[in-house]
Amino acid sequence: MNTMIGVDLAKSVFQLHGATMTGEVLFRKKLTLAQFLRFMSEHSPATVVLECCGSAHFWAREMRKLGHQVKLIPPQYVRPFVKRQKNDAADAEAIVGAAQRPEMRFVEPKSATQQARAVLFRARDRLVHHRTELMNVLRGVLYEQGFVFPQGTHHFTRVHVMLDDPESDLDPLVLEECRDLTELIAETTDRINAKTRKIAALSTKSDMTRRLQSMPGLGPMTALAIEAFAPQMDNFRKGRDFAAWLGLVPRQNSTGGKTRLGRMSKAGQKDIRRLLIIGAMARLTPRGRLGIKPGSWLARMLDRKPKMLVAVALANKMARMIWAMLTKKEDYREPAQGVLV
Repeated sequence: MNTMIGVDLAKSVFQLHGATMTGEVLFRKKLTLAQFLRFMSEHSPATVVLECCGSAHFWAREMRKLGHQVKLIPPQYVRPFVKRQKNDAADAEAIVGAAQRPEMRFVEPKSATQQARAVLFRARDRLVHHRTELMNVLRGVLYEQGFVFPQGTHHFTRVHVMLDDPESDLDPLVLEECRDLTELIAETTDRINAKTRKIAALSTKSDMTRRLQSMPGLGPMTALAIEAFAPQMDNFRKGRDFAAWLGLVPRQNSTGGKTRLGRMSKAGQKDIRRLLIIGAMARLTPRGRLGIKPGSWLARMLDRKPKMLVAVALANKMARMIWAMLTKKEDYREPAQGVLV
């Protein structure tokens, strides 16, 4: 494969930039969808570089079917290589320029199964956000009428009791709208529960998700998120690299040989990071602390550090253990006393 083709993807018009591996320009083409497919099917096997976007993983699979080697590159790594004015041709040329850098980092293309699980995960997440929005609207309406209710779905029954109380003295129009909101919330909750059950069922069908759930603080939702959003663990040299990919490491601002570490970088995959921190927080509740051995790393951290800081540190270690479990194909094993938790 002596040719590299940079493709600036779009809905109907594709800009191509072909070059040798040394950077010599071979062609520049602007093609429609049908022309793009025909051109790539007739072209000899080449290295095709795509900028990550909504359809990049689909086109990566299609190009592989045609015999091409495919690389996906993050947009933020392409931007510095754009010369002066930005347009499709300049973007395609910049994609090739960035991909030819020997130290460049690429994104692992997702399979169709991974994308399908990601759709289910996002659908449930979207419904949870929608329910939160509806409940905040309901609480706001009732607050204007003099009724104060705390946040949380577990307080929802108190709202029902108040609305059914004949002495609530609510205007009939307000009462009607509040009941309409409660029906929407109940309907959304039913849909969330249905998707939660589907996720739980899917998490039992693969060895990867079953193995992940053997770790304390890691349930079906986190296992499915790792399966859907994380690349193969072989792409990371060590567990620390996976934790850094998730953004569970301090932000660096080091210079002159002096190491300066700041807050958590939050530079990686936010869904897995959020769920790992939630799982870590669950282990730090009064009930979860019953399983923490006295004198262990986690017990010593809890004695001298804030709870949230300990949760992030524990999430970092959970990420490193996930890498070890998946690369070695082993279930979770309780660490030795005084080593980890």
